[in-house]
Amino acid sequence: MHIALAGNIGSGKTTLTELLSKHFGWEAHYEDVDTNPYLNNFYEDMQRWSFNLQVYFLNSRFRQVINIRESGKTVIQDRTIYEDAYIFAPNLHSMNLMTSRDFENYSSLFELMSKFVKPPDLLIYLRATVPTLVNQIQKRGREYENSIRLDYLKRLNERYEAWISGYEIGKLLIVDVDNIDFTNNPEDLGMVIDKITAQIHGLF
Repeated sequence: MHIALAGNIGSGKTTLTELLSKHFGWEAHYEDVDTNPYLNNFYEDMQRWSFNLQVYFLNSRFRQVINIRESGKTVIQDRTIYEDAYIFAPNLHSMNLMTSRDFENYSSLFELMSKFVKPPDLLIYLRATVPTLVNQIQKRGREYENSIRLDYLKRLNERYEAWISGYEIGKLLIVDVDNIDFTNNPEDLGMVIDKITAQIHGLF
């Protein structure tokens, strides 16, 4: 079974992936942040590095999805291949941080890859407002994230909401993270786990 977490930067995907992996005994697949050779450059000069970064993520997540399906295990994945294609790349293009030529090239590549990709059995979307995102980004203190602009997060949030409102390729669970703290409050985590368990039972 393939469970995936989706959500904006700072919504708590990695933390929840870790907690759910421990609770259910699932194998966790994380976003390639620490070894990504483009991230620092991208935040310093988005226009120059946007295409390189997005192609790197696309390749990395495509490999992940193939590996998940081949493993035969139950895997929880931190961020999906769809978020790159439907949220991050179009957002960079609309902000004039990716040329139309690069965006068309990227979109064509995703379209081809998506024919070989099965959607997750369950998608968990972490919904958060911009103040919550900013608070959590500041807490974790990644240096390269210090320069993220509020309008960038806001635009991403709008695209996430639009994507989720039309998501019909699999089961979907929305978790509102503004009003819960699954990191520090066991009751909140328990509530999320109960909701996920109910959704998983519905898969069989």
